[in-house]
Amino acid sequence: MAGGLAQRMGRGEKSCIELNGRPLISYIIAALQEAEGIGKIHVSVTQATPETKKLIESNYPEIRVIEAAEGNYVGDMIYSIKTAKFVGPAIIVMCDLPLVRSDIIEDVLKKYETCDEPAMSVYVPIALCKKIGIRPDTVFHKNTKLIVPTGINILDTSDIDNEQPDYNYIVDDPRLAMNVNTPEDLEKCLQLLTEGIE
Repeated sequence: MAGGLAQRMGRGEKSCIELNGRPLISYIIAALQEAEGIGKIHVSVTQATPETKKLIESNYPEIRVIEAAEGNYVGDMIYSIKTAKFVGPAIIVMCDLPLVRSDIIEDVLKKYETCDEPAMSVYVPIALCKKIGIRPDTVFHKNTKLIVPTGINILDTSDIDNEQPDYNYIVDDPRLAMNVNTPEDLEKCLQLLTEGIE
């Protein structure tokens, strides 16, 4: 998913912002391409992200770009999944997770295979966010725990128009806690990369 306005960043399209000389979206694409169990990759853009569309078409000819309506995140996701004609489960990943690597993607896929629900959402404990010095935008209270959504979900595409019961997978991994919404988040990502978090 790479169609948001990224107003809090104030630096143009979030997908194209560079971290260590690479656009943010390139990190998550690499993680997906290197992960076992991933099929075709599609990037969902909107009219608000024309540079992202150009970046993908110029550098990743094997990836299909889908231009959604720029209505809202859920609507654009549903439109993109239907347009892609996915069959079976699809993993949905935000473009602003530059610390995610293929081992995380593989772990999420393996966990999904063992859960009984048609959908799965990935979270980190809020204590982990505090530990690495970030303040999350969204916090949920589930089963006496405070958890933060990471921006990675798996959905059953055969029932994409309906809300699906989902399994909450809580992962204590700082790489999943770091999604980039502000310039401060970008600086924190660079700090963690410099410190060797992988």
